[in-house]
Amino acid sequence: MFKQTFQLPDVFHVAAVQVVTVWTNPESAREIDEHAISDPTKIEQWIDQLTYEEKVALCNENRVQTQLLYGEVAIITEVKGDWVKITIPSQPSKKDNNGYPGWVPLNQLKQVTKDEWLRAETAAVTSKQAWLENESGEPIINVSYMTCLPEIKKEADRVEVLTPQGAAYLPTEVVDVFPTVEGGKLGNGANIIEAAEKYVGLDYLWGGMSAFGYDCSGFAYNMHKANGYQISRDASDQAAFGKEVPYDELLPGDLLFFAYEEGKGSIHHVGFYYGDGKMIHSPMTGRGIEITELKDTKYEKELCIARRYWEPGDV
Repeated sequence: MFKQTFQLPDVFHVAAVQVVTVWTNPESAREIDEHAISDPTKIEQWIDQLTYEEKVALCNENRVQTQLLYGEVAIITEVKGDWVKITIPSQPSKKDNNGYPGWVPLNQLKQVTKDEWLRAETAAVTSKQAWLENESGEPIINVSYMTCLPEIKKEADRVEVLTPQGAAYLPTEVVDVFPTVEGGKLGNGANIIEAAEKYVGLDYLWGGMSAFGYDCSGFAYNMHKANGYQISRDASDQAAFGKEVPYDELLPGDLLFFAYEEGKGSIHHVGFYYGDGKMIHSPMTGRGIEITELKDTKYEKELCIARRYWEPGDV
């Protein structure tokens, strides 16, 4: 729900399935990943059928980079058969100044024009998941928290939105409508923690950027997004910006970063300071989002820096 700060060309593409998984290269997707690269996707079935080892391989074999939510902008930079290389301008990254790079199946994207896609107001999904409905109220597609779609008009109990497949509807109670140019209302650290608490127990997914599964930095990115802040996609980039916070001045909602070699090596993890010496984070494959003590843990030894992207005065 952050304001759009990047410039768009007259013609671009948007994600046309509930979640587009972004791969390192066209050869990265395996036969077992069919539900993730199909149109439509079956993201829940994909995640549920993967074994622990197959999930770990998404990271250890450098297969997955990030994900796009339904309607999120992608800029195509290269075509290779049925696959395209893209950058994602809404996900800042040192890997590419134009946005996070990676490969996706072309059939998971839809070409749109700036004139048709950009509207005065945008509707953001604020529930964990929400069903888009057709005009008759029949469910069409199950989309994730923080899916943002152009608003066409408000009705009594639902909002008409523009999707890659045309007009659809979302119940009023599961969306927040905000001015596209200004972005959503800025929250503070307590608001960030309140958003994060709803996902305790959600299984970790490497590269995950949806409420079907987050990785550590995807969790940090989306809880900030929900409160009006755009931050970098990866933990190492997130640690390079924002305001550095001394450990004795930590407040709930601050980001904690962890590095190998007891805090002296490269950054590999991020979580939110929860208060009272605790952290809320998406830890690793095989574990869900949790609230955990820092004292006498590996995290206490590996803590290397804390950053704040929100302002205490924000409400």
